[in-house]
Amino acid sequence: MAISTTRSKRKVTGGRYIAARKRRLYEMAGEPTLTKVGERRFKVVRVRGGNEKQKLLSDDIANVYDPQKKVYASAKILNVVENPANRHFIRRNIITKGAIIETKLGKARVTSRPGSQGIINAVLIR
Repeated sequence: MAISTTRSKRKVTGGRYIAARKRRLYEMAGEPTLTKVGERRFKVVRVRGGNEKQKLLSDDIANVYDPQKKVYASAKILNVVENPANRHFIRRNIITKGAIIETKLGKARVTSRPGSQGIINAVLIR
């Protein structure tokens, strides 16, 4: 079943919106990419304008920034510690923006959107 990004069929008052037209293909949303911890895998998807987007399906390496030393380093991801997007993502090791991950360098907060940017960037937490 396709996911559509159209408005609700009901008004705030409870009345119905009368549809002026049907759904359009450009209003269709994509399936959510649940990036997991594991061997690097990604899917290339055609997006609007004929461009391509790399959706990260799984990865075990993150680009971690250390704010005290002001340096970047690649670090192996061990597991997901916390995820404000969904509490069930923790036990499934799903990484989204804002998730707290355990790396070889320490705990880090993910600052990129792996499902749409195709990379995991994070900042160390002290």
